[in-house]
Amino acid sequence: MTKASYDDVGSGPLHYRDATSLAAGIAGGHVSSRDVVQAHLDRIAELNPQINAIVTLRAEAALREADVADEAVRRDAEVGPLHGVPFTVKDSLDTAGIPTQRGTKLFAGFVPDSDATAVARFKSAGAILIAKTNLPEFSAWTETDNLVTGRTNNPWNLDRTPGGSSGGEAAALAAGMSPIGIGSDVAISLRGPAALTGVVALKATHGRIPYTGHFPTVTSAWWHVGPMARTVRDVALGYAILNGPDGKDGYAVHDEHTAAATTRVAGQTVRVGWVSDDAFAPVDPEVTAAVARAAGQLADLGCHVEQVRVPFIEAARPLETLMTLVNGELTPYIKRLATDREDQLSSIGVEILQMSDPTFGDVLAARSRAESLRSAFAGYFGRFDVLLCPVTPITAPPHAMATLEVDGVEVPSTHVMDATSVFNLTGLPALSVPFGFSSEGLPIGIQLVSRWFDESTILRLGGLLERRGGLGDRRPGGSQPDSAEWRVASTR
Repeated sequence: MTKASYDDVGSGPLHYRDATSLAAGIAGGHVSSRDVVQAHLDRIAELNPQINAIVTLRAEAALREADVADEAVRRDAEVGPLHGVPFTVKDSLDTAGIPTQRGTKLFAGFVPDSDATAVARFKSAGAILIAKTNLPEFSAWTETDNLVTGRTNNPWNLDRTPGGSSGGEAAALAAGMSPIGIGSDVAISLRGPAALTGVVALKATHGRIPYTGHFPTVTSAWWHVGPMARTVRDVALGYAILNGPDGKDGYAVHDEHTAAATTRVAGQTVRVGWVSDDAFAPVDPEVTAAVARAAGQLADLGCHVEQVRVPFIEAARPLETLMTLVNGELTPYIKRLATDREDQLSSIGVEILQMSDPTFGDVLAARSRAESLRSAFAGYFGRFDVLLCPVTPITAPPHAMATLEVDGVEVPSTHVMDATSVFNLTGLPALSVPFGFSSEGLPIGIQLVSRWFDESTILRLGGLLERRGGLGDRRPGGSQPDSAEWRVASTR
């Protein structure tokens, strides 16, 4: 991607400049960190009462840290890639000396002693933590609501959900309350909220970004921590900062420069297979049309593009399989945690308590299906470099829906996870990119998936697509000028 300058995103308000541009402006003395932080604090004061994305605010502390950042620039000190830029963090990640309530009364008022690895890495890059963002209890649902900090609304339409579990983070970014943030994902929780609110999120290869300091640790085999922002280049920057082992997470053991094993030879065109209804039906026709349009754009850019069939996804029953494995670990843990405090749980927590532990046979069958699915994807990525598909089958639905109508078919609300959970089950990297709007004026997202450790390819393609079919200058409550169109080579 091209190197950023402060002026390359036009003359929009500070709260809608992207983090890359703001960092360049602060480092170059074009704008102060204090002004940038204050602009986001003003935006929070203006919009958060309606959206409720921010649950813990560090206004005075963030301004003090901004002054320190500005003094460093005046001294011509060496600065990090996010120097003086504010950021937000999902309230499932530990923050030293700052409440981390995890969406549950069981941890109301809990203050950790240390930062999660991801938080510490953003701080080391010079970023300033401005706020924590909302989530469902235990990060365990697709609606961001809990008994401690309440419900988060979608900034595009307050009657709609921003999704979950990183719904507060997505809503804050979409509304200009933060330029960049950190969320997490066990089945949909980064990519779904991003798609429903018109922002970008990356679920990198499992283990690329350490999980250390995220709750609950018991399900770390499936969870992914990841960056969220309004532009792909910001997410790429966030990923570059977060990526790499920390010596604590036993899954984060690969060097940050570990590359994908690929069958594509030097100079060969990027090979993209795309699918929508054939794999994830029912899907709203407007969502399928966006995926097809993205496929056409990639073909125009020189990629080899084919519509594909992936019957092995349906055969694996990925959502059922993933939930068997995740809940098999989460349910006994929550039962122990909530002993004698069951009355403090939300309906989500109560539902977890009521789940039956899977049998040994259930777990064995689930693991067998998961391994078969990984093998099938290894075969797919021998023929293609990227899978293009929906993120969610619909745009943002109304709050608290138990069932959804999708293309005339009534389905359980859990259907929103069918196109995302498969990539948590396999640990494949997946990027959610906004790609236009529905007839209701709600954002539509598309999902780019690559082979393990090949985040670079989907980030490059995602950058192309956001400029050709993204949100442009449309933002809830404001505007963000569009970047100049650009093209990248189709070779690695």
